[in-house]
Amino acid sequence: MRKPLVAGNWKMNGSRESAQALVAGIKEGVGSGATADVVICPPFVYLSEVKSLLSGSEIALGAQNVSHRGNGAYTGEISTSMLLDVGCEYVILGHSERRALYGEDDALVAEKVIALNAAGLKPILCVGELLGERESGKTEAVVARQLDVLLNSVEGLAALQNTVIAYEPVWAIGTGMTATPEQAQDVHAFIRQRIASKDAALAEKIRILYGGSVKGSNAVELFAKQDIDGGLIGGASLQIDDFLAICHAAK
Repeated sequence: MRKPLVAGNWKMNGSRESAQALVAGIKEGVGSGATADVVICPPFVYLSEVKSLLSGSEIALGAQNVSHRGNGAYTGEISTSMLLDVGCEYVILGHSERRALYGEDDALVAEKVIALNAAGLKPILCVGELLGERESGKTEAVVARQLDVLLNSVEGLAALQNTVIAYEPVWAIGTGMTATPEQAQDVHAFIRQRIASKDAALAEKIRILYGGSVKGSNAVELFAKQDIDGGLIGGASLQIDDFLAICHAAK
């Protein structure tokens, strides 16, 4: 049985004051004995403070990106050892915004997944298609390409043992549009089948999250689907009540 996971991606939002309020509210609302693993992914500058605020809870800390390189002369980058040092357990990789705005391609994302795994951190690997790709029937081809760069290498397949997949239809992020539960389930099932073609045991245990405008109002229906194991939450993770409703929907 796969335990659900709900990860809140704050993106480039927040302040020290708002972070303190958010963590306090989420920490109180999640409580002990949660039915899902919960991860909070604030901006880099708040990681240490959020880690301290999470003390005494079962909520994990995650980062929004990482360098594939080790420590050194890489101005502006953050290494795996730095994230471990401040208490991170998870890192979001390959988010559509990183791919579209910063030119991160499949090969670079795969390098980061492998580097995280080697460091003992857990990647949350994002895959998903643009609206034009969905409309032209290329959803499965795009997702397969994003997965195969890892599935087709020994190091990549090994790294996936420690990875969470997040399917994020790019056309449903921040647009108010949401894939129907059936559309989401179809892609999640495809992802699981694609992984099973290489490693059936991994396909059964790997958690696949949905990341396309999940809200408290649609979370129960989405999470009820067989292959949807939780959510990667953007805007709603900045609203205590909405995020808690999503956390409690993941059972």
